[in-house]
Amino acid sequence: MNRQQTTRTLFLGEVSSGDGKSGSGRKGAPKDILTISQQPHVLVVDDDRRLRLLLRDFLTENGFLVATAGDAADARGKLRYLDFDALVLDVMMPGESGIDLMRALRSKGDIPILLLTAMDEVDDRIAGLEGGADDYLAKPFEPRELVLRLNAILRRAQKTGSPDGRVIRFGDFEFDQVRGELRRGEIMIQLTSGEIGLLRVFSRHVGTSVSREFLATRMGISSRSVDVQIARLRRKIEGNLRHPHYLLTVRGEGYVLQAD
Repeated sequence: MNRQQTTRTLFLGEVSSGDGKSGSGRKGAPKDILTISQQPHVLVVDDDRRLRLLLRDFLTENGFLVATAGDAADARGKLRYLDFDALVLDVMMPGESGIDLMRALRSKGDIPILLLTAMDEVDDRIAGLEGGADDYLAKPFEPRELVLRLNAILRRAQKTGSPDGRVIRFGDFEFDQVRGELRRGEIMIQLTSGEIGLLRVFSRHVGTSVSREFLATRMGISSRSVDVQIARLRRKIEGNLRHPHYLLTVRGEGYVLQAD
């Protein structure tokens, strides 16, 4: 690929966005904020380590930010602290199966899920689709097909999402998560790539405190840089910086966006 590629190791395991190496990636990170905030964040869950790493590397090369998990318990841990746009989930895993995990996730939300099934397990495919899977691939498969199917379900998720899910409103402001645009009435508010990244994360956690560590991890910057980005964003949306109304500090926890 021609664009500069980087890799970051997050506090809950390796997340790759580049050349397959690992590291903190903090030096020079601000230049990558827009790239990372716009990359679809995918969790690959499979007990086959070789396949897991192969998919991680291939998806990374094709523009995804990728985390991996070896079983359902590992996946639950990452889902608790990280924000994902889609899951690639193996059906047959030791312990909790992929279908059981998917059903549990479906009871709480509608994150796009692509199941990986064995070629001859028709019952698994039917059970998966009935349980809420967005698509499936039978092993063995071409990695390129996985990329195409993932892109397709992500496009469908955007199109079928409700307007209130796409546009977050707070006071006179409206933020379009897909376009990365903030408006106050008819006026477009100019945002930096870092501010767009912040608002996209907050839009998925409206009314819930988000830690500095989570924001730093999601954007690939330091916790101190998060505070700087927050201060800059507040100057654009708050009428009183001493007593902010929308973007609040929660002592000991982080920040919260209060929306309508």
